[in-house]
Parts: sequence; structure tokens; C-alpha cells
Amino acid sequence: MPGPSGRRGLVGLDIGTSAVRAAEITVGSDSATLRRFGQVSLPDGAVRDGEIVNPAAVTAALKQLWQKAKFSTRKVAIGVANQRVVVRQVEVPWLPERELRKSLGFQVGEFIPMPIDQAVLDFDAVEEITTDDGRRMLRILLVAANKDMISTAVDVVARAGLEAVSVDLTPFAMIRSLGGSSAFGLGNEGEAIVDVGADVTNIVVHSQGVPRFVRVLMLGGDDLTDAIAERLGVDHGTAEKNKLQMKLASDAMFADAHPGSRALESAAGQWVEELRQSLDYYSAQEGSVRIRRVILTGGGSQLDGLPQRLATAIRLPVVLASPLHSLKVGKTGLNADELSGAEALMSVPVGLALGRAS
Repeated sequence: MPGPSGRRGLVGLDIGTSAVRAAEITVGSDSATLRRFGQVSLPDGAVRDGEIVNPAAVTAALKQLWQKAKFSTRKVAIGVANQRVVVRQVEVPWLPERELRKSLGFQVGEFIPMPIDQAVLDFDAVEEITTDDGRRMLRILLVAANKDMISTAVDVVARAGLEAVSVDLTPFAMIRSLGGSSAFGLGNEGEAIVDVGADVTNIVVHSQGVPRFVRVLMLGGDDLTDAIAERLGVDHGTAEKNKLQMKLASDAMFADAHPGSRALESAAGQWVEELRQSLDYYSAQEGSVRIRRVILTGGGSQLDGLPQRLATAIRLPVVLASPLHSLKVGKTGLNADELSGAEALMSVPVGLALGRAS
């Protein structure tokens, strides 16, 4: 049904490793409202490294999610981020946007490690530049996604009785939900948003809402859990409970001597180092902007002590995300405690919905 603004809502759908999550957003003339939010757990192995490997299990979870959350529409925007999505900053001859989109496949083949006919291409313009010899060029963030991977996701959604009206890059959705320049006052500086999932970490650097850099790391919260499970000789579920009771030291040299804590420190240290190297790589690129702060979101961001540990390593302020900060909250079906507990999981589905509802 149409929201109070008279506009029909759209649902942003995040198909994660451990759960499917969705948020319904309606957009009025001056604000966006969260109408519903829900999530349903997935069986182990249904989604691996950001790709659906058990379509039947994901389809069943989506049907359960719609029945449980009572969304008002079956139109969804889905997000993707995995090893079969390539994001590159490249420079191409300047053209009007419509002409550039038509000719994109002819211009960027050398930049992507897959045949053009097997890729879905998109781009975001970063800035216009002029070369030393006076040529007008456009610096773009090129996105190339494997067609088969996209088709699988769209087909799973359709089997659940839903309609995928768009497929978007998950890091771009993160900017929409968390990277409002008016809220953060960045000026011409940049901000890194980091979404820590179960086995995938998405990194995006933006300046005033314009994406500058994207990287997808095949590391996440489950890697920390698995390290504890191996060290203590316990199953994954027991290790997860142990992890939630532990606190990461702000510096590894002050870590607890308990074997489980040592395993957590080692795995977290590897994750922090991968993230630090990614941000350093971006900062060394031509045309990079200064990163002023880092925002953490996603289920893995809730590890006690993680923001402090990351801040020590990268020497930048690190804060936890607040995607509800810029939204009105309608009758979501969740009480205040449930909303607060789920907020770290909302950034991606909220951003996906905003991309189509606005």
C-alpha cells in the first residue's frame, strides 16, 4: 500500500551469509521513513563468500521473511558484493552519460578480468579531469559483475514470489544509508564505511556521497569464531557464544592470556591488517582524498573493543554506524530494544531501499 507520502515503498534486500534481511522505506518530500524491518536466519552453507550456493534454502528463507515481517510490497532492490564483482577506478574519454553507458563495453575491456559478454557493467562518475596534453577525461568507478551470479540471485528472488527491480553494489548502498554529507560535515574530505559481515567485509571510501574506492575482503566475523573453535576444540555455536563474551584489547600486546582470547586476537589482528592495507592502498592512489574517519557497521562490528583496536591500528577516529539517525521510524513491528539491537544490521538493506525509493 502507498505510504503517507503517497509513494509506494520499496524493500531493500540483503542476502547475507547467516541471514536474509530486509527493510521497507518510503520517501516523502523531505524525509525517509522506515516502515518495516525483518530478518530470517539461513542454514550453514546456503550463502558462501557472498554467493548463493543453495538456492532452495534461500528461497524458503525469503518466503518466511515476507510472511513474518509483513512488507507491503514484493518489489525489492537486491545487493551484491563478492569475488565475482570487480570494482576499478579507471579513466575514460569524456562523453555525455548516455553515450558513455552505450559505449562502456568497448572502452573498459582491458580493465576487467572477465569477458565483456559475461559481465554486467555499471559505473559511478568520480570527477572530470584534463590530461597534460589537453584531453578531456572522466575518472569513473567501474563495476563489473558476473552475469551468472546476478541471474542466480534474481532467480532466487523470483522463486520466492518477489520482483527484483534493481541490483546494486552493496558498498554503494552503504553510502546512501550512512554517508550523508550534511549529517557528517565532511567538506572535501573522505570517509571510509566498513560493513563487517559473517565472511565478507565491504569497504567503501566516499567524499560527499561520491564513491571513490571499493574493496571486498573475504574475511568476516565467522573467521574470528572459527579461530576460537579451532583453538578450544569446540563447535561453531559454542565458539560464537564465547566470542560474544570476550573483549578485544585495544592493542594486541595487552591481550588476555586465555587461549580463546589469544585466538580471537590473532584472527582480529589479521582482519585489522587487511583493512589497514586496503585504506593505505587507496590513500596512495592519484586523486585520493584524505580519509577523516571510519564508520563500522554490520553484525561483526559489534565485537566488544573492535572500534578501539581498529582506531589504534589506522590512527583515525572509528565510530559505530547509526543508520536510523537520518530516518523517521514508523510502525515497524519492533519495539525500541529490538530496533536498537538490529540497527547494526540495517545499513545495507536501508541503503538499497533508498536507492530506488528516492
